[in-house]
Amino acid sequence: MSIPSEELRGAGGTGEVIVYACCSTALGLMAMAATDKGVCFVQFGEDEASLVDCLQAEFPHAELTPSLARNAPELDAWVLALDQHLTNGAPRPDLPLDLRGTAFQVKVWRFLLSIREGEVFSYSEVAVGIEKPKAARAVASACGKNRIGVLIPCHRVLRGDGGLGGYRWGLDRKRALLNAERKRQGYI
Repeated sequence: MSIPSEELRGAGGTGEVIVYACCSTALGLMAMAATDKGVCFVQFGEDEASLVDCLQAEFPHAELTPSLARNAPELDAWVLALDQHLTNGAPRPDLPLDLRGTAFQVKVWRFLLSIREGEVFSYSEVAVGIEKPKAARAVASACGKNRIGVLIPCHRVLRGDGGLGGYRWGLDRKRALLNAERKRQGYI
């Protein structure tokens, strides 16, 4: 994943245009949104209206625009690439990401990008990996705040006892992602 250098941006998307698109995937309806820096939002939900509401809640001061190929051809290609990954097992696309969070959250999310497909870490192992060994709960919180599903693979983080823990988009989706990755890697 290519990640642009961190810049100061307006809170809640102030002064920004965010383009979004929705499509059906093997994990259900997905919305992806991007700024001029990269993908800032990948969420799953039951209907387009609730996904757009979620996007608006995440970026309340941004101008949200549905994608039309002439306005954001990259976004349409990115949505298709991620859908191919989820639905047909194509490689996870290497897309530019626009990470927005606290310094700690961004550190966690960057670490998650280093976890290879088919591997899992515990929240404690991630905490050790970011050199904050006592921050397992904060790591779990950062995973829960991840607004870029699948591309930032928080689904690869489990409880210390091997249990699934939580997942912002439901445990069925987390289980499906992990099983698909393990199968592609020959673990099952």
